[in-house]
Amino acid sequence: MRSTFSFFHIASLIFISILFSCKEKQSNKEVLLSTIDAQLDSIQGDVAIAFYNLSDSTDRLMINAEEEFHAASTMKVPVMIELFKQQRAGKLNLNDTILLKNEFKSIVDSSRYSMDIGDDSDDVIYGKIGTKVSLNDLLYPMITVSSNLATNVLIELVGAKNVTATMRNLGADKIEVLRGVEDQKAYDLGLSNSTTAKDLMIIMKAIATNQAGTPDDCEKMISILKDQQFNEIIPAYLPKDVSVAHKTGSITGVHQDAGIVYLPDGRSYVLVLLSKNLEDFDQGTDQLARISKTVYDYMLSK
Repeated sequence: MRSTFSFFHIASLIFISILFSCKEKQSNKEVLLSTIDAQLDSIQGDVAIAFYNLSDSTDRLMINAEEEFHAASTMKVPVMIELFKQQRAGKLNLNDTILLKNEFKSIVDSSRYSMDIGDDSDDVIYGKIGTKVSLNDLLYPMITVSSNLATNVLIELVGAKNVTATMRNLGADKIEVLRGVEDQKAYDLGLSNSTTAKDLMIIMKAIATNQAGTPDDCEKMISILKDQQFNEIIPAYLPKDVSVAHKTGSITGVHQDAGIVYLPDGRSYVLVLLSKNLEDFDQGTDQLARISKTVYDYMLSK
């Protein structure tokens, strides 16, 4: 009788332990959701979030993830992927040089326009106009300092339609890369590059899992993304031993960040934070950064 009681007692303890373990995991996700809800309530504007735990494919979070947003400079990641793809196909070599010019055609009527150094985050490259520069020397600042001039040269080289087609092949169904930067005539007609948080998540996940190119290509892409110089959102409140491979983007009322976060314990996750219609840009940016910290805290609790 005593042994029977002991058996059922042990079985009950095991069951209770499993039950509490499940509840603990559930409560972690509930804390994540409730905290993010409160943070979203403090932002005057529209926000989309996509989170994917690369260490656990069942662990993800989507909030407004299929709503369309202006891609801003996040579209430079698809351009980077297309450059590596065309290099693999033998269409170009990233060590090749090209004459750097500052003249581009509008997608509306092929009329010509130029980039303004005052509107670009990269002023160094303008000193090289009229000289030959390597594609690698354009690719790197396109991502790390979001050079608009480098972007327009490269997107003209690989073709916007090709970039979008490659994103479709990766499973990103809604992202549209229509043109380079500062094409005012296209902007006035509503012809802008757009994306969703879900699509950017798919794209960053493809890089992280070597689906966006060869393992060597993806490793090089990640290395470039880790050198990102604008760190006001995803990395802002994270510890220094956490590395982030990411790309930001901003225009009036819009601030975006999409990246892969690498934890010291070897785990990693993809996080995409998109915003639009921000009434207070700085306050909205800070709250997006705090959402990133909330996701990081959630990962530590698992």
